[in-house]
Amino acid sequence: MHTISKPRRKPGSLSLLIAMAVFAALAFAVQASAQRIITFDVPGAGTGPGQGTYAFEILPTGAIIGYSVDAYGVSHGFLRAPDGAATTIDAPNAGRGAGQGTFAVSVNPRGTAQGYYVDHAGVAHGYLRTPKGEFTTFDVPGSGSRPGQGTFAGNIDPAGAITGDYVDVNGVFHGFVRNPDGRIVTFDAPGSGNGAGQGTVDATVSALNSEGTTTGWCTEPSGHFHGWMRTRDGVITTFEAPGAGPDPGQGTGELSINDAGAVVLWIQDAHFVIHGGVRTPNRQVMQFDAPDAGAGASQGTAPQTINARGAITGYYLDSNYAYHGFLRTPDGIITEFDVAGASTKGGLGTLAMTINPLDAITGYYFDTNGTAHGFVRMPW
Repeated sequence: MHTISKPRRKPGSLSLLIAMAVFAALAFAVQASAQRIITFDVPGAGTGPGQGTYAFEILPTGAIIGYSVDAYGVSHGFLRAPDGAATTIDAPNAGRGAGQGTFAVSVNPRGTAQGYYVDHAGVAHGYLRTPKGEFTTFDVPGSGSRPGQGTFAGNIDPAGAITGDYVDVNGVFHGFVRNPDGRIVTFDAPGSGNGAGQGTVDATVSALNSEGTTTGWCTEPSGHFHGWMRTRDGVITTFEAPGAGPDPGQGTGELSINDAGAVVLWIQDAHFVIHGGVRTPNRQVMQFDAPDAGAGASQGTAPQTINARGAITGYYLDSNYAYHGFLRTPDGIITEFDVAGASTKGGLGTLAMTINPLDAITGYYFDTNGTAHGFVRMPW
């Protein structure tokens, strides 16, 4: 099953740059106690378990992209403006059954949104949507045509290049880059396995920087994971973090990269505990854990994205497997947080997904009913 892992870029106008500078100065000056969280639900979102609003990426302007799941289990993309108005994104030919529909994943500063849709047969296809609402859909050559297979677009850069992965007829994952002119290049990270569920996975939402470098992880034939990075010219390097376990289901994944080349990592150790990590452009690795992260199997710290100045957000699983958000500043200070109304039961809680250049964070939380709601954590 292809899961969304889960910031990115730069606007262009002078007025916006000035506003960003003022915003950043104010954010730096205030105390953490002054920070506030705004919650939201997009129109049409269901209210049952697993239904609701899932927010994924926040731009410097405060616009947010994600998807909702309605009362019938069908997904619909959305783009939420800074004033709270939401535009629905439904790709042509998206299925209308439970588990089908449109998944909006990322948007660039020009307002071009991208993601994938699942058709009536359960097959995924990539798409991009212009600010005028015009859709272009695409399939990577070699994508499978069975349920759970197809093309999963995950990232878009300012120029309109898209990266992601596709699942072939044998259930194997492969990476791809779709250039702004529509030309598609496919790739496999060295060491990737060729069995079902193995292969090369491109991380989602913030795994493509403005230099054209994308990142992710691959599953080896043994079931062990290692991270990889691919530059615009096609050079792929692999990476194993210190402390990563050597066995199946253990290893390293690369989740997010900023324009300076700093990379956020997940590291699963020999006891299957998850740890966060950040790798500097000169390949130095700093491992970190949220203070209240659990220390059992499949518990721990799961960072998601890094912004331009090196601040990181993500979530951690406590000893009861409940989710909680965190913010890690560039100097290593970690602040944990929960959205009011988030459940503290196992499998539920607060999941922080992306952080913009101004340290605003978006994500979603599950209430006691298991319904998802979007949130924005403001840095002032």
